[in-house]
Amino acid sequence: MKKRMILVALILALVFAGIFGWKAFVNYKIHEFMAARGMAVVTVSTARVKRALWRNHIRSVGSLTATQGVTVTAQLPGVVTAIDFHSGAPVRAGALLVQVNDEPQRATLAYDRAQARLASANLRRTRLLFKEKAASRAQLDSAIATYHGSEARVAGDLAAIHELALRAPFSGVLGIRQVNLGQYLAPGTPIVDLQSYRTLYADFTVPQVDVPRVRVGQKVQVRVDAFPRRRFVGHVHAIDATVNPATRNVLVQAVVPNPTAALRPGMFGRLRLIGTRARKVLVIPAAALTYNTYGDTVYVVTRGKVKGHSHLIARQTVVAVGHERHGLVAVKSGLQAGQTVVTAGQVKLRSGMPVAINNAVQP
Repeated sequence: MKKRMILVALILALVFAGIFGWKAFVNYKIHEFMAARGMAVVTVSTARVKRALWRNHIRSVGSLTATQGVTVTAQLPGVVTAIDFHSGAPVRAGALLVQVNDEPQRATLAYDRAQARLASANLRRTRLLFKEKAASRAQLDSAIATYHGSEARVAGDLAAIHELALRAPFSGVLGIRQVNLGQYLAPGTPIVDLQSYRTLYADFTVPQVDVPRVRVGQKVQVRVDAFPRRRFVGHVHAIDATVNPATRNVLVQAVVPNPTAALRPGMFGRLRLIGTRARKVLVIPAAALTYNTYGDTVYVVTRGKVKGHSHLIARQTVVAVGHERHGLVAVKSGLQAGQTVVTAGQVKLRSGMPVAINNAVQP
């Protein structure tokens, strides 16, 4: 019985030894084959690190406003008797927009003019009597005061009649009419918007650190979503005198010509303040950058050896970058002009891996 158990144990030991020995032999051969084959070559796209001449632009966002824009409102109460404009129509300065009933004021004007004529006649008689010493100085002064008071009342009546004829204060384009014929207008009732936008203001802010780089007359480019392929060019008109203590930004106002009336007040604009000085920078395609929390990196392609064989090798390099412009990124440090960086295929790379370059397709 014991001999059988020993025999079975020996047979099992030989079987397990054979299995593990075979597995070890297979793993050894696989490792030997992979070592002889070398590391896999990754195909990538590349680009050269170049020098470029960049101006120090400042980017911002802002709103477009009319150089002149008001909401025409009623100044005196009354009923609308005439509307002499159409919504959305251009209008010249001084054109009548709305006439409010002025009959009571005209009746008062007629009465006050009659009183003014009487006061004038009384003044002439009083002056003759004063010369003949038949009237006192007090009577003459009273006649003069009465005459001037009646003239002032006539001027007040004319001003009221003028205010009841609502006219365009400047040339521009009218908005949507907000009143109707026969409507009673209280003082301050809005009637219609009037905007002059052959020239527009672009109001935007810049950080306080950029204030020394902003000056009156500096060129500004404006883009709006309504015309994505067009650039509207203007210049800085004014810089605010104070820094906003809440945001630490400074308000800047630019003037943008709008001869075709393509732009409208209230539009959102993306602005670029063109720098006056140009500087040389190293640039790489933005696609070459790999962003990480510990730093931005690129893969630099150099010639080296892998297991004794010459290959192109991608090595990961930490860089410091600046502004991005037109798909290019300025590099402050970490690269030199003429170096080659990987622009596509980084996800398959590890530092030190051999690569093959194929620039037939660029990102």
